[in-house]
Amino acid sequence: MRNLVLILGDQLDFESSAFDQFDVQQDKVVMIEAIEESTHVWSHKARTALFLSAMRHFADALRKKKIRVLYRALGADNDATLAHGLAATIVAERPQKLIVVEPGDRRVEAAITQLCDTHACPLAIRIDTHFLSSKADFARWAGKTKTLRMEFFYRDMRRKTGVLMEGHKDGAKPVGGEWNYDAKNRKSFGKGGPKDVPVPPVFAHDAITKEVLALVESQFASHPGTTANFNWPVTRHEALAALDDFVVNRLPQFGPHQDAMWTTMPFGWHALLSSSLNLKLISPREVVAKAESAYREGAIDLASAEGFIRQILGWREFIRGVYFLDGDALKRANHFDHQNKLPDWYWTGNTQMNCMRHVIAQTMQYGYAHHIQRLMITGMFGVTAEILPQALCDWYLAVYVDAVEWVELPNTAGMALFANGGRFTSKPYVASGAYVKRMSNYCSGCRYQPDVKTGANACPVTTLYWHFLDKHVETFAHNPRTALMVNNLLRLSDDERAAIRVEAKRMLNNLDAL
Repeated sequence: MRNLVLILGDQLDFESSAFDQFDVQQDKVVMIEAIEESTHVWSHKARTALFLSAMRHFADALRKKKIRVLYRALGADNDATLAHGLAATIVAERPQKLIVVEPGDRRVEAAITQLCDTHACPLAIRIDTHFLSSKADFARWAGKTKTLRMEFFYRDMRRKTGVLMEGHKDGAKPVGGEWNYDAKNRKSFGKGGPKDVPVPPVFAHDAITKEVLALVESQFASHPGTTANFNWPVTRHEALAALDDFVVNRLPQFGPHQDAMWTTMPFGWHALLSSSLNLKLISPREVVAKAESAYREGAIDLASAEGFIRQILGWREFIRGVYFLDGDALKRANHFDHQNKLPDWYWTGNTQMNCMRHVIAQTMQYGYAHHIQRLMITGMFGVTAEILPQALCDWYLAVYVDAVEWVELPNTAGMALFANGGRFTSKPYVASGAYVKRMSNYCSGCRYQPDVKTGANACPVTTLYWHFLDKHVETFAHNPRTALMVNNLLRLSDDERAAIRVEAKRMLNNLDAL
């Protein structure tokens, strides 16, 4: 045997650099289902099921290409760790070299490297060509700027790729004359709620998926969530169908209400493509190209096209660069020295706060919540409730089907929690219950009142927001993006601020009872 090619669960890409110069006569592929990948964080059942089903389908597709696949499965090999399964394979096959594409999790890369050292097996880690910006590209860009800001990186990516640009390359300008159309993309639904919400496509479960769902419900019975609503693409064919459906049926209305929330709307006009992208069933190039073509053909407006493309071409690529630049620091980051434990209801939704109850219940139902639900509900509360950032990062990695550490850790520690002190964000994303009321119907019928700061009906979102501002008033007063918040705080009397401190202390000491 010449080369053993390790394909990880989030590298299901037929165009992967792992297959460069692959010889079906001399080389083999190994894929490993390891128990640790579902237990190092308490993984949602749907998350585990998605990875396993997609991996098994990918292995079948490789076999149809006459590629020899050594597949180590749960229920058969039951490898405790990836390293355990890989070691057994290396000992049995004695390859001249192990090839792997750079993992999206530093923990996994360290385990592979250490194992190859132990077994004296030469290791080649290849560049992940799925992304439009390599780690080296991003590091070079970051070295030229004093502050890491996605907006400037995004503009460079637009210039580099020509996406949504017009004119000759050297003098190209953004289509429409503006780089960013966010101002048109932050509308609420109003009291009437969402209208004519499209239904996402349904993916029938084949024999492989049915077997996986049964395995997960049996082997991971105590894990959070359910597989009862499992409806995620597990093959490239399904992922391409999901992309087509989004561009035709939801992208035209995606922009205006992409930040809005509603109790009866788990998906709305959102793409639902992040899991397929992060498993690499589809590529960012084809996703961006599809959206841009729809705009160029007049099927969608510029604001919706730009808002969506920025998430893929800008934010997704930027976040990956940050992870490999700052990963170790992000793991330890705790700018505000928050130490509270994660309330138990983060795993159940059994809280009296209607906003948190709904978003967490939806998360446990589907393994999904959209970006504003993650940022401005579960994430924002984590900041103002002073929860240990590492506990919340582990929660996000566990409960969402699209979670891989390269994308989860910077988004959670850096953006949602401001745990790295604003390394690539200009302010903490915090707001009172008034924001939740404006952008959703979560406050309707809630036990708490969003405009009440103290007393029996005080909204924890509101009370803890004002307490957070009060506690960090000096810092926020000097930040142009938070100065207005501080001005509003200073309008409160000394007695009001003192009462907020007392109420907040009571809440912070009893988070599980909220």
